[in-house]
Amino acid sequence: MRKVLLALVAVLATLLLAPSASAVKFGTPDTTNSYPWVGLMVAVDPEGEPLWRCTGSLLSADLFLTAGHCVGEPEADPADQPAKVYIWFTTGAEILTTDPQYAINLAYAATVPDASFNVCLGTADPTDNLKPVLGYPCGGYDAWGLPQSYSLWTGHLTIPQTYDVGVVYDLQWTPHATILGHPYTQPTTYGTVADVGTLDELASMTGPGSKGNIEFTVVGYGLQSVKPEESALKQRMVGTVSFVNLQSALSCSTANVDNPQCWNLHYSNNPGLGHGGSGGTCFGDSGGPVLYQGEIVAVNSFVLNLNCNGAGFGYRVDTALVYAFLASFGYTG
Repeated sequence: MRKVLLALVAVLATLLLAPSASAVKFGTPDTTNSYPWVGLMVAVDPEGEPLWRCTGSLLSADLFLTAGHCVGEPEADPADQPAKVYIWFTTGAEILTTDPQYAINLAYAATVPDASFNVCLGTADPTDNLKPVLGYPCGGYDAWGLPQSYSLWTGHLTIPQTYDVGVVYDLQWTPHATILGHPYTQPTTYGTVADVGTLDELASMTGPGSKGNIEFTVVGYGLQSVKPEESALKQRMVGTVSFVNLQSALSCSTANVDNPQCWNLHYSNNPGLGHGGSGGTCFGDSGGPVLYQGEIVAVNSFVLNLNCNGAGFGYRVDTALVYAFLASFGYTG
């Protein structure tokens, strides 16, 4: 099945999943290599052709945390389901380069009715220029693994409980020579999920140090801006956002008013400095970590408009539900 590297876009009213290509807007490159365990992933179909890209966090040598919509599309045809995930880890300000051969093969694929042509493999004919794609997004990855979304993820934005969490598990590391400037990279440090209830404690705080004065760090690969000009370097970017809400209708199920179940973290998503954030998330950052004091409290999940302005939402991972899910893959914190 012929594919183009697309962002998964799911719409419910005016809400949009941070398409499987969300990135940190108005942030700065991770030049100090503070988050080497945050990687860029590409989901591929059963034939190895790219479907979409996301961000995620390496929790151990064989487990990668991301959003559910990055690793599962329950309503898609089997040929369009993610079968594997390729992952790249960059160092410092490194920018991943798309293999020019991919564009050549993709252009050819658009002109022929034969859907059996594989844009990553090209052809075996030495007389044409349809060669295998050796670099991103088909090759040169540092690891690959198997995708799994949470069992109740439906592919729809079922606000407030979306179950938008997933993993890439059973990672296989793939040492390789430097390809298009990217050397083989295997992180030696891992991300850590915050304790259960961390965000509830922050939400209950009062006084000068509460809510809008609480800041989170967002990390991701993807679009750095949408307007006035789109910018989409494949570079690990870091930004700062502020706590907006944990208890709105977009975040909580309030059937039990005395004990609402809150699943989504609402944070600022605008450029700026100081409180209000020096960054935000956009398309390509999906699945990337939202960090409080260095620990993961949420994965980037959805935004409110196609310009990625105004509001961003992360699906909480500091919950017993997510802890149980991760434990089924051997994660113990």
